[in-house]
Amino acid sequence: MNAAQVLDHFDRIGDAPNAIPRLRRFILDLAVRGKLVEQDPDDEPASELLKLSKRISSKTLFDLPHHWIAAKIGELLDFQYGKALLANERLNQGRVSVFGSNGIVGYGNESLTEDSAIIVGRKGSAGALNLCMGPSWTTDVAYFVIPPPFLDIHFLLIALQTLDLPDLGKGVKPGLSRSDVYELDIAVPPTAEQRRIVAKVDELMALCDRLEAARAERESRRDRLVAASLHRLNNGADADEFREHIGFHLRHLPLLTTRPEHIQQLRQTILNLAVRGKLVPQDPKDEPSSELLKRIQAEKEKLGREGKTSRPKPVSAAEADELGFQLMPGWSAARISQILLELQTGPFGSSLHQSDYQVGGVPVINPASIKNERLFPIDGMAVGTATLMRLATFKLRAGDIVMGRRGEMGRSAIVTEQEDGWLCGTGCLILRLPECLSARFLVKVIGSPLVRKYLGGSAVGITMQNLNQSILLNLAIGVPPLAEQRRIVAKVEELMALCDRLETQLTTTQAESRRLLEAVLHEALNGPSVFRNSF
Repeated sequence: MNAAQVLDHFDRIGDAPNAIPRLRRFILDLAVRGKLVEQDPDDEPASELLKLSKRISSKTLFDLPHHWIAAKIGELLDFQYGKALLANERLNQGRVSVFGSNGIVGYGNESLTEDSAIIVGRKGSAGALNLCMGPSWTTDVAYFVIPPPFLDIHFLLIALQTLDLPDLGKGVKPGLSRSDVYELDIAVPPTAEQRRIVAKVDELMALCDRLEAARAERESRRDRLVAASLHRLNNGADADEFREHIGFHLRHLPLLTTRPEHIQQLRQTILNLAVRGKLVPQDPKDEPSSELLKRIQAEKEKLGREGKTSRPKPVSAAEADELGFQLMPGWSAARISQILLELQTGPFGSSLHQSDYQVGGVPVINPASIKNERLFPIDGMAVGTATLMRLATFKLRAGDIVMGRRGEMGRSAIVTEQEDGWLCGTGCLILRLPECLSARFLVKVIGSPLVRKYLGGSAVGITMQNLNQSILLNLAIGVPPLAEQRRIVAKVEELMALCDRLETQLTTTQAESRRLLEAVLHEALNGPSVFRNSF
């Protein structure tokens, strides 16, 4: 496979993750293997150049091209230590560049060397490479390398880039030992060929720059299209306009969902539309939610009189303008306190000790246990019978909503029959609803962008956000008729399943692109064909 064929495939492999960086590395690998430009039999062999220095290694890295020779880096190069230069000795301008481990850190008027050099990070950014074509001062966190006469400095930089020197860094603050670098092999072509290789690498890197710019522009246009399409969905003026916009988005889903963040944006839009009543049509035959709220209030008062729950406290009526959107026909504005039968906080930390946990006990649910509206027991987070009896008031019941009140706001799940009897942990809340309200709908509301923004903005804490009961109870939401709640949930889950399929398809496509990219580059790198005369 030659360069032209690589480019023919690039419309497919170009969307693979890190395609352009991989192409850049591929070019460098070709360069140091002698597969980038033609060899010239008239070039003076590298062995003749190295004889002048009397440093030769017989070991080869691969099948060397004619007139090339391999040597240990320690046989060819001297990694010289830099010298400390205090910060107050560095200037904002000067004739000499001062280098740290990963680039210029100032200027001065004195140099450690007047020759052009490659600066190699020694501490911190171990193995980082920088080129200075002129006098320089290298500080004590880096080495500087002055190439011998038979090595073109730009070719040497290419060769060092293919050795992955950062991988040799050791320690918490990675440090690069020059003795480790000295043991690496390097292939040396004739000097004239080195210059031809450098020229070809520069040409192909410029091509990569153009490909990268074209890809960035393509992604930018797509992002703008996605943003505009989702904005129209979220801000449609009327039903007809909304149907037109949703139709456009669904028809062009493959174009509008090319990256994971596009699908995440789509998920958020689906929830946003759901809680605003724009995902399914309203049915004038549905009982208005105002009647639903009256029944909930009556049930709360009855339970309070029976002593089964605390008596409901008077709350200020929720106003439609608190919602951030216009209520649909049949909908009502209500605070969370008006629709819950009970809201309970998990046990205080002092009530649940580390010694209470045991292997194989009843799972304890904390915020980390709640993922994608489901509960997942965490290893080591379980208690025995005695602890469960002592904390029996915090046991979860099937149908409860358990919600995290620490860290990421808005994670919640409905307790299933299999999870009945599990224990609510200290970082969660238990929400108990009347049967005349859909728990699945409320979970969608809690996870919607509007509500998560409210909860996140109202939570307190420096190192970890915490949500208290009063903040949640004061939250105003739009309540649709019960029948519409069920239709909304069904539509949301249908569309989320579509998002799941899109994510699977996207993952598969990216994996195929990655495999194709690696296969194409492997064949081109290890086969007989090269970039020669392809551009």
